[in-house]
Amino acid sequence: MAVRQANFAGSWYDGNAQSCRATIEKYIADAKDVSAGGVKRVGGVVPHAGWSFSGAIACNVFKCLKTETDPDVVVIFGTHLAPAYPNMIMTDGEWETPLGNIEIDGDFARKLVEGFDFSVQDPASAPPDNTIELQLPFMKYFFPDAKLVPVSPAPTKTATQIGERAADIAQDSGAAVRFIGSTDLTHYGPNYMFVTHGMGAESVEWVKEVNDKRIVDMMTRLDAAPIVQEGLQHDNACCPGAAAAAIAAGKKMGATEAELLVYMTSYDVHPNASFVGYAGIVF
Repeated sequence: MAVRQANFAGSWYDGNAQSCRATIEKYIADAKDVSAGGVKRVGGVVPHAGWSFSGAIACNVFKCLKTETDPDVVVIFGTHLAPAYPNMIMTDGEWETPLGNIEIDGDFARKLVEGFDFSVQDPASAPPDNTIELQLPFMKYFFPDAKLVPVSPAPTKTATQIGERAADIAQDSGAAVRFIGSTDLTHYGPNYMFVTHGMGAESVEWVKEVNDKRIVDMMTRLDAAPIVQEGLQHDNACCPGAAAAAIAAGKKMGATEAELLVYMTSYDVHPNASFVGYAGIVF
């Protein structure tokens, strides 16, 4: 079976099983729980920076999706794409992680391909993708037997349709499925050629209280439809199609509310003129 390599292991996150597991268990010890334990949880939104910046946030979301019944399948929407790019997907093979390879659910993926225009990726030659890869050790740790469907929806109105179709496939199959949307938020500062609101504390306040808040509020309202346009217009999500698809899938699966577990920026970890926003949301 063809294997997609773990290109960021050992640099963006721990590269061997022992240290990877130890880091995850440290994150678990510091994690927050959802406030309403009895609410049905079917997915979430996670960041995808190096683990030293946002790994604890992503881990927290996966932890909150751990229930008495583990999922059979985890659909992870991600990838940095422009609107003109094709949707992408893997339909076979495995994806390497330090905790063991994860098998692709080919049946689920091929059913999703039937309804949309997808470019199918070859596991052996697919380019590096931090947005999905950085979630996989968390998936393997919390859901060791689950299969993966990695989906890259371009940021167009089709993204929500892809999410809804993924939910339909899950419901028709009877499989237990979780849906994850991987996106970071505003990339602000000279490194990102985005300096419209000053520098230093002034810019951090604007990113937190205005630019990121606007799109985070949409996500926590489960308002999938406007997320793509919001992200493209205000540069406050690097993968708005992924977030929109996951939320659309979650709503189709019966999610009725979302909770913001953690919001922060890389400035909180390492103050710098250039920084990025991160949110962990469960729905």
